[in-house]
Amino acid sequence: MPDSLRLAVAQSTTRQDPTDPTALRTSGAEIRSLLKQSAAAGARLVHFTEGALCFPSKTIMSSLGPDEIGPSDWTKAAWPVLQEELDSIAKLSGELGVWTVIPSIHQLPDARPHNSMYVVSDQGKLVTRYDERMLSTTKITWMYTPGTTPATFEVDGFRFGLALGLDVLFPELFTEYDRSDVDGVLVSYCSVGVGPNENIAVQARGTAANNTFWVSLAVPAEPESGLVSGVIDPHGQWAVHGPKDATPAVVLTDLHKAEISAVGRAFRRRTRERIS
Repeated sequence: MPDSLRLAVAQSTTRQDPTDPTALRTSGAEIRSLLKQSAAAGARLVHFTEGALCFPSKTIMSSLGPDEIGPSDWTKAAWPVLQEELDSIAKLSGELGVWTVIPSIHQLPDARPHNSMYVVSDQGKLVTRYDERMLSTTKITWMYTPGTTPATFEVDGFRFGLALGLDVLFPELFTEYDRSDVDGVLVSYCSVGVGPNENIAVQARGTAANNTFWVSLAVPAEPESGLVSGVIDPHGQWAVHGPKDATPAVVLTDLHKAEISAVGRAFRRRTRERIS
């Protein structure tokens, strides 16, 4: 197995109306363009933000709205178009030979959807799905069904965990991934309409340093958020980040096995066992 892996992380335009087929197709086209750029630059894995295809607005989806927030009416969403775009992204991943992590809403037959991250292999096949667990008050009250379990996957000998939305604020989720011997965690976070949120980057950097693994932070191209996409090394320092004017872009860096501290992980494990 190689001792390095080239990771691309994107910051892309976020649209908030899942009832608008044109907006969904525009988002899909932008994602595919960034995938092609990443593949041309040698990426093996490409990571996208929460809401990459759509970050549904609580007012647009409200069954009482748009002037009053209530339970989301998910029958309004253009589900067939959303699936077409996801299928097209998966097909392109296979054609380009890159792995893709693409967040989207996941429809459930008899419940509110999950807010999810899909992992697509370099063969264009769905490998796993992660559902956001630590939902915000708005999400849990009006919009989504929470997930219940972590998810991991491997690319070229590198093992990754997944975190979505407000998961980033809960250190215990990352401790759980540390115990699973991951080399990094891919965090997708969207703050459209709520900002600035520089504290999210602070949380992500602390998580990387505390667990001595890589953290990829994918966020929207949203100037008001105070955030940019990037990759944080196991020492908590930015290895690379996107343009600070928050324009749509993709940035790449090489992850190295040698920078992941097996000594630190063994120490944490021994200490936790001693005090448990």
